[in-house]
Amino acid sequence: MLRHIDPTATSAPSRRTIVRAAAALLTWPFWRPVAAAAAAEPGAPTGFAVEVAPGCFVHQGRHALFAPDNEGDISNPGFVVGDEAVAVIDTSGSGIMGARLLASVRQVTDRPIRYVINTHMHPDHVFGNGAFQAEGTEFVAHHKMARGLAARADRYMERNRELLGDKAFEGTKIVMPTRGIDSPTTIDLGGRSIELVPRKTAHTDNDLTVRCTKTDTLYLGDLLFSGHVPTIDGSIKGWMALMEEMTKSPAARVVPGHGPPSMPWPEGARPLQHYLETLAVDIRGLIKQGKTLADAMVVAGQSEKNAWLLFDDYNARNASAAFAELEWE
Repeated sequence: MLRHIDPTATSAPSRRTIVRAAAALLTWPFWRPVAAAAAAEPGAPTGFAVEVAPGCFVHQGRHALFAPDNEGDISNPGFVVGDEAVAVIDTSGSGIMGARLLASVRQVTDRPIRYVINTHMHPDHVFGNGAFQAEGTEFVAHHKMARGLAARADRYMERNRELLGDKAFEGTKIVMPTRGIDSPTTIDLGGRSIELVPRKTAHTDNDLTVRCTKTDTLYLGDLLFSGHVPTIDGSIKGWMALMEEMTKSPAARVVPGHGPPSMPWPEGARPLQHYLETLAVDIRGLIKQGKTLADAMVVAGQSEKNAWLLFDDYNARNASAAFAELEWE
């Protein structure tokens, strides 16, 4: 049941570098192909999902780009079990991974999966949705997610098939939300409720957080990265403001979209906040000096390089997105 509740540049990149970055803006998220490998059969090994709090489970994905050998297992999906029903929170990056997550749920309980909640529209969080299509299952997301996902659906599917390969891509499909959340909303799972809050533009324009009130466990999706460099597909200013606001509210633990299964709060947010603030300071300094977007892509955020995995894959894209936003301040 759903109910509402109240920094200077020292060199310039080549024209090829700039063209590649511009193309990435049109096809975000950006992935790099990796050599093919055989995909495993769907199924869930014991320990696929860990119980981070009573009734709250998380599978830890890899810090990696989409590739056949990981089958899209590059984010942290999870689920919450109530007395009467289950809510799945994100479904990983392929049909195979979705099936594996479903098998993991069934290792824990045979209660009906009434809700699949997507924290935002990126493929590594929604491309396992198809494994959960069943009579009575509701697909829930931020009210802006359907529009955003529909606009990118064809490109997402094309790139996912290309990067995963046919075998690892098998069973992957886009399942659109059947319910959009536009205000704080509670879901009753029987003896346990979870609160959904649609957030202002930050990582994307359709971020949704999920809190299990019984255990005070907060699933943040990609509003929180740990280890994996953050990726900006929304607003750097909005993300910094939201983190400042959210870190003032306590939680027993949080689940990041990328990183360990759970983290302390607000301590877990500090590296993310430092990265975003550093990137913003660098870009504002470059703009003040009359430097260009090309300069920003080379220089901005470089002091953070050794603090994050996949930095070279995403930082230039982040600098480009942030420059486009901050130059209009």
